Amino acid sequence: MHLLNLGILAHVDAGKTSLTERLLHHAGVIDELGSVDAGSTRTDTLALERQRGITIKAAVVSFPVDGITVNLIDTPGHPDFIAEVERVLGVLDGAVLVVSAVEGVQAQTRVLMRTLRRLGIPTLVFVNKTDRRGARPEGVLRELTERLAVPVVAMGSVTAPGTPAAAFTAGDPAPDVLADHDDTLLAAYVDGTLTPARVRAALRAQAHRGVVHPVYAGSAATGAGVPELVAGIKELLPPAAGDPDGPLSGTVFKVERGPAGEKIAYARLFSGTLRVRDRIGADDARSKVTAVSVFGDGTDTRAEAVPAGRIARLWGLTDARVGDSLGTPRPGHGRFFAPPTLETVVVPGPGTDRRALHLALTRLAEQDPLIGLRHDEVRAETSVSLYGEVQKEVLQATLADEHGLAVTFRETTPLCLERPAGTGAAAEFIKKGDHPFLATVGLRVEPAPPGTGVTFGLEVELGAMPYAFFKAVEDTVRETLAQGLHGWRVTDCAVTMTHSGYWPRQSHAHQGFDKSMSSTGYDFRGLTPLVLVDALRRAGTRVHEPMHRFRLEAPADTLGALLPVLAALDAVPGTTRTEGARCVLEGVVPAARAHALEQRIPGLTRGEGEWESAFDHYAPVAGGAVPERPRTDRNPLDRKEYLLNVTGRVGG
Repeated sequence: MHLLNLGILAHVDAGKTSLTERLLHHAGVIDELGSVDAGSTRTDTLALERQRGITIKAAVVSFPVDGITVNLIDTPGHPDFIAEVERVLGVLDGAVLVVSAVEGVQAQTRVLMRTLRRLGIPTLVFVNKTDRRGARPEGVLRELTERLAVPVVAMGSVTAPGTPAAAFTAGDPAPDVLADHDDTLLAAYVDGTLTPARVRAALRAQAHRGVVHPVYAGSAATGAGVPELVAGIKELLPPAAGDPDGPLSGTVFKVERGPAGEKIAYARLFSGTLRVRDRIGADDARSKVTAVSVFGDGTDTRAEAVPAGRIARLWGLTDARVGDSLGTPRPGHGRFFAPPTLETVVVPGPGTDRRALHLALTRLAEQDPLIGLRHDEVRAETSVSLYGEVQKEVLQATLADEHGLAVTFRETTPLCLERPAGTGAAAEFIKKGDHPFLATVGLRVEPAPPGTGVTFGLEVELGAMPYAFFKAVEDTVRETLAQGLHGWRVTDCAVTMTHSGYWPRQSHAHQGFDKSMSSTGYDFRGLTPLVLVDALRRAGTRVHEPMHRFRLEAPADTLGALLPVLAALDAVPGTTRTEGARCVLEGVVPAARAHALEQRIPGLTRGEGEWESAFDHYAPVAGGAVPERPRTDRNPLDRKEYLLNVTGRVGG
């Protein structure tokens, strides 16, 4: 069977959900078009999506095209839900990038196209809303070339743009862009022997490889251009590949709960075949697939197996999380977008049960791995990581609508991290000093190259003590570094174990194991945090805050008003250039200031400014007080408090 797993991507309000409805209607899957405004679309099924008119969760629906089964995935357009887009990209065979003929190329359009190009995902472009007043399809075509800086091939032209009669007329693709990527085609173009069939074959080959991007235009509202787009999807995007007889390999890209609270995992299979009653997962946590449904002909139907290339819903995988691999992990598959850089504390409203809130947040985090939860048992608080303010509003509404829980939020703060400033070492020995643990642990902490995370190594013989004790030290090191000297996660840090020692298992005649005279994993887990923070103190840490790289395009005569505001909000322009009557500023701004700056742009630029920002790097906090984060562990920074929390006494 010819399969195609297709993603619909766009900047918010470009009309991709409406285009999804039109494609389903064109294929005969639905008899009546749904409306985003009326909340009746096939893919926006959440109550909140219908209320707000935006896509929040990716949705899968299928339709047939001349013997091809297309599994279409509608994705969110708002940048606060970029995590949903991220997980979808990993399962696509091709994509349609929707651009508004009125607004043209926008910030999120650029982010998405850059990512699609980097991943080599074959992509068609659909210029939507050509029937709207102010539509400028020819101008948008130029923007695609100039502002996205990608090779595009117009597949026709629009007549009567900006009117309800706007129509798309298919035409022969021009060979000049194609010739830039094909020397033999260029030679035929120069000597005049090029035929339309040869051009079409080159277009098909280059589009399949994601080298060029065919551009269609029309209107999801009227249906103009949609038949031509459907023909392009069939001809110019490659079918799903995969060997059904190969080793099992798949990816979970969505998790939801069914009516009875059961977990349902959405997965794409790249190789092999998954059958009902198969067991998958690690040996100590294998789950049995209890039911399967596969997508096809507009719906999903129960099946006994899922072959390579297909998307399916799976029941029985109780521990499944978004991003999990089924069978052999795909090589080179990883995160495409930056992690969230903001954090806020969830505050229960009057009458909201804290335990119920904890359970609800845990379930939401299970569906979205980039909603990082942080529980503070001492203060009875839970923090969540976020991309932006809209995501916070959606989380609030979701908790109210789906779980009946009223919450508010504290002020959003940047999610910082710590890096070692130098090298530090510490060691504590059995029965020396005031600690009660039957363990000797020595650790050295030093900086590691950016991006390496936390590494753990040994300078002691692996056979010097049981491996379980070394493992206890390493696991505890990684756990403890989740909160550094200022409470932030410590990264880009190399930890080396320099000293080790233990008391062998002791037993007495007729009495068995004597725990008071024998080292256990508890001793190493208890002592390691004290040694580690001591070494970390001697090394010192520097707090780094997330920085966004921004691009601001605005009328040149507003530059005088913009620059003082940028400076006041700690934004640092790197380059400033003038393009006709407009200026373009690029630079960096602390993530904590990015939202406030974005809110000021319309008023400073007469509503003509275009703002784009995305996480770029972490930089040391410059000037002012170093941001602190309350600890949620047993606080090894305070030795007496830690020993009381762990052992119930201050020392040995």
